[in-house]
Amino acid sequence: MPRPDSARTWLRWPETAGNPLAYGADYNPDQWPREVWDEDVALMREAGVNVVSLAIFSWARIQPSAGTWDWAWLDDAMDLLHRNGIGVDLATATASPPPWLTTAHPEVLPVTRTGETLWPGARQHWRPTSPVFREHALRLVEAVATRYAEHPALVAWHVNNELGCHNVYDYSDDAARAFRTWLEARYGTVDALNDAWGTAFWSQRYGALDEVLPPRVAASHPNPTQQLDFKRFSSDALRDHLRAEREVLRRLTPGVPVTTNFMVMGETRGMNYAEWAPEVDFVSNDHYTHPGPQSHDELSFSANLTGNLAGGRPWFLMEHATSAVNWQPVNVAKKPGALVRDSLTHVAHGADAVCFFQWRQSSAGAEKYHSGMVPHAGRDSSVFREVVRLGGELRDLAPVVGAHRAPARVAVLFDWTSWWASEQDSHPSDRLRYRAEALDWYSALLAAGVRADVVPTGAPLTGYAVVVAPVLHVVPQALADELTAYVAGGGHLVTTYFSGVVDEHDHAWLGGYPGPLRDLLGIRVEELEPLLDDETVTLDDGTVGTLWSERVDVTDDAVEVLARYAGGDLDGRAAVTRRRVGSAAGGDAGVDGGGSGGSATYVSTRLGVDGLRPVLTAVLDGAGVTSELPQEVRGRVELAVRATEADAFWFLVNRTAEAVEVAVDGDVLLGERGQGATGPLVLGPRGVAVLRRAAR
Repeated sequence: MPRPDSARTWLRWPETAGNPLAYGADYNPDQWPREVWDEDVALMREAGVNVVSLAIFSWARIQPSAGTWDWAWLDDAMDLLHRNGIGVDLATATASPPPWLTTAHPEVLPVTRTGETLWPGARQHWRPTSPVFREHALRLVEAVATRYAEHPALVAWHVNNELGCHNVYDYSDDAARAFRTWLEARYGTVDALNDAWGTAFWSQRYGALDEVLPPRVAASHPNPTQQLDFKRFSSDALRDHLRAEREVLRRLTPGVPVTTNFMVMGETRGMNYAEWAPEVDFVSNDHYTHPGPQSHDELSFSANLTGNLAGGRPWFLMEHATSAVNWQPVNVAKKPGALVRDSLTHVAHGADAVCFFQWRQSSAGAEKYHSGMVPHAGRDSSVFREVVRLGGELRDLAPVVGAHRAPARVAVLFDWTSWWASEQDSHPSDRLRYRAEALDWYSALLAAGVRADVVPTGAPLTGYAVVVAPVLHVVPQALADELTAYVAGGGHLVTTYFSGVVDEHDHAWLGGYPGPLRDLLGIRVEELEPLLDDETVTLDDGTVGTLWSERVDVTDDAVEVLARYAGGDLDGRAAVTRRRVGSAAGGDAGVDGGGSGGSATYVSTRLGVDGLRPVLTAVLDGAGVTSELPQEVRGRVELAVRATEADAFWFLVNRTAEAVEVAVDGDVLLGERGQGATGPLVLGPRGVAVLRRAAR
């Protein structure tokens, strides 16, 4: 049987209770007495659950010792789930090695940059580059795949779990050897490495690759390119482990799709998922919200990026929380309606599977205060009632299954290398947070009611009227050429402070910032001027900047200054600029969208969500981009669109805690209209409605 390549091949979940979307959770029956299992499957059927991820942390139960195997309990669980119409996303169980393995082979344990060993007692206590761990892990994968290859409950393979969540950076001798091999493949010779790392500085020049170490704790700041390459290597090492397990599974079960759960969320940055996405048969993601004013915007941002990592095709929400988690400083329960809204926002951005961690809330262990579909309070609880409600609403969304994300006209460019490099030590400011700036632009677009795609660097820019590239710190010449061609072709680019500063080796571009983007933007910056915590700058349009400022000189007559600094040492200097290109350079043709010329806009300070409004207005107007939403609900309602050849599915998500009425035409799949069948949609607090409309 050929390996599954169709975007919809993986959508083979048993349609429990008529639900064609995948719905379920991590299931850990080995934490509970056998008599609880029968209650579990009965409640699963009541909720509409049709898939569970099984055996994720079960290595010690499956293989109690090096030479013994215990399959009886897992056979029983697989059979029970199948009898009840529930498919299994079966884990390879390699996420946490059992005590017998780490006792016999402590050399598999990770080592921190300060030389401390990370001991057993939690999870993910293994080195991604350990040959001993790899040997034992693949033996387990082979055994699990051989036993369950033909089991009718098996619908997908789940490689490891949250690869790199706790062990992305290992500084052991195994890692040092693997790092040298990786460097040899990247650079070829030690002389090329010395050039790339700038080792003439601080007498770091290497005579042989055997002298190179990971960037362990040092007397001062470690070599910045060494640090950046170690981040690249560490992501690649985990990806290599993913490939190793995947190849065993494909050899033994070529017709069963393989995935692993990414963690596109918050500040989880160690894995370059743009490079991982082609390695899996379908993209999966885990997401947990963080309390704060942009909490739901961040969820939307992450779901959006995940959908674009999947190439617009459907993807699998492998984990999120029904309510509180256990690992934040203060673990806040979700407000009424948030469980359903959060889940459906992921569906809006392309998820055809909605799953939680976990099915039944644990009674013991480090995650006993993490919510589940069945909480400690049991079936008679508001959480379980919301779980059942969500199962019903997912059934109503059956027509959406398989629909792709409909492209927007605006893109927010996301670059893992710039994220890594811009936040390294010995920089102008250690306050800069790459993802926070990107999220601000996304929130500002939501506030304007404008749909945007969050796309990784390297994705095609064709079709986007506007591309926002915040803190694009690392700009190789090829990327500069791509952005220049994009603008020359009529596109409208926006970038910000600390962009275009270094090349792919983290070497500063000479001649002034922003390096290879200077001519495109028509500006030159001689010096960066980050701000202290209590400092701000004021612009002449009344907005206030924080974190950063720059001495911007305009070098091209085609540049228009959209805002200047007002007061202080930068008084009168350009703060926000726009250079018109092509037909727009001769006048205002691009402002009303009637011209074909492009533009390149630069923002030299952090303006925050509200402060970005004037900049966005100018850019969007110049590109002819307007909101698809009625004026009166822009900012209060998020719009996401999925589409087939015939239909467009409009997801309308209430961003507020108050009811909102939306006057939009279409057949209602989910939600209610007021004032009869033709009245406006009524979105309750944190509510979601879905319309089916004709595809354009």
